Amino acid sequence: MPKFAANLAIMFNEFDYPDRFAAAAQAGFKAVESLFPYVQGTEETKALMAAGDLEMVLINMPAGDWANGERGLTCLPDRKSEYRDGIGLAIEYAQALGCRNIHSVAGLAPAPGPERGEFEDTYRENLAWAADQLAPLGLNLMMEPINGKRDVPGMFLQTTSQARGIMAELGKPNLRLQFDVYHVQIMEGDLVRRFEDCLTDIGHVQIANPPDRREPDEGEINFPYLFAAIDAAGYDGWIGCEYNPRAETRAGLGWGAQYGLTTS
Repeated sequence: MPKFAANLAIMFNEFDYPDRFAAAAQAGFKAVESLFPYVQGTEETKALMAAGDLEMVLINMPAGDWANGERGLTCLPDRKSEYRDGIGLAIEYAQALGCRNIHSVAGLAPAPGPERGEFEDTYRENLAWAADQLAPLGLNLMMEPINGKRDVPGMFLQTTSQARGIMAELGKPNLRLQFDVYHVQIMEGDLVRRFEDCLTDIGHVQIANPPDRREPDEGEINFPYLFAAIDAAGYDGWIGCEYNPRAETRAGLGWGAQYGLTTS
């Protein structure tokens, strides 16, 4: 049976961040993920996780000036030092919170052309370096293709084939694919066959339903069918719920009743 983690960056945002942990636990979640865990200290987060008997299954590394449009540092040639500092901070948080997966957000880059080569080289160099830092600690470095058609024009990493090509080139066993169903559907489609093809590289899954990035019960994807296919493929990791709730988060959890989630 699929097991779901609440994304505390966009779910339960009717609450202040510290209160989202309890809200997630009360709704039946056993795990959470956080894009921005650095808004509070590790001791406070550990206490909130313990109170709700929650596991932290994914964090993002620091991703630059998010409020002003930056979307990661991994490919940026002039930010290598900041990237390495960010990996250090992410490791500190991951170890303190018992989290094995760190997402290295790719960043924005020029379209293919003369200026792109330096971004390509920087992306590979940073990933290889970071994967080597994480490996002795038992941590995974996640690569997430994010759609450039609609949500993040100019995103460096946009497709699973691009990600897997780089993974094969670098040959780092702890470099893993973050398979976000929402982004993959927009960029590539053919979700079930693509998931099956990518399975050996997948370290984490996230969901939202296009076209509006809503709950799994609203949109173009048949999620009950997809969840069954993910199960049948043998994936036993967490599935992060990274969608924008229609209204209050818990009111929209009816889709998850068969998986232990509750609306009241």
